[in-house]
Amino acid sequence: MSSLTAALLEDPALPDRVAELQATLAAERLRRERFYEEITEEQKAEFINGEIVMHSPAKNRHLEVRDRLHELLRTHVRLGSLGAVRGEKALCVFPRNDYEPDVAFFGPAKCARIEPATMKFPIPDFICEVLSDSTEQRDRGVKFRDFEQHGVGEYWLLDPERELLEQYLPREGCFELALKSGSGEVASTVVPGFRIPIRALFDDAENLRVLRAMLA
Repeated sequence: MSSLTAALLEDPALPDRVAELQATLAAERLRRERFYEEITEEQKAEFINGEIVMHSPAKNRHLEVRDRLHELLRTHVRLGSLGAVRGEKALCVFPRNDYEPDVAFFGPAKCARIEPATMKFPIPDFICEVLSDSTEQRDRGVKFRDFEQHGVGEYWLLDPERELLEQYLPREGCFELALKSGSGEVASTVVPGFRIPIRALFDDAENLRVLRAMLA
């Protein structure tokens, strides 16, 4: 039992608190249904804690880093028939929130639930977010907590300005920092056999060299 739950159970106003929470969640569910009805394929939007979050265009360095990882991961996964990799327009549905990760990997079990007409994707097995000034607080905050609590097996954060990778892995129900570096190699624990030089995420020539080695 969490400390928050224990405190609520000791609160004489517990019935009032529960009623307030139920009313809040009911209103939130209605807003979420409207979000599903109104969202279009042209938009990049997420539903987080009852609010619609619209995303502004990204800087070029953000896009370059995202594309380098996406291309390497997608190539590796396709060559090994390991599942599916999707980009930033795949709306991934969590119990309360909906996110569009920069890069997401779905293993065979999750991949089997994805059809040509799918617009609401299951919780990914692997997620990577590329940090920016406008998203870093959510990437390290609500998303971090949501991902660790709902079965995301590996979470990467890429910092395009400092050229750093942070790899988080679950341990006893919480994400633990396994690697933070701008050099050396990183090996995924979720995507079988995916091991790359970290520089391949930040350098075009190294990225191309690794891609050619995969295809060879």
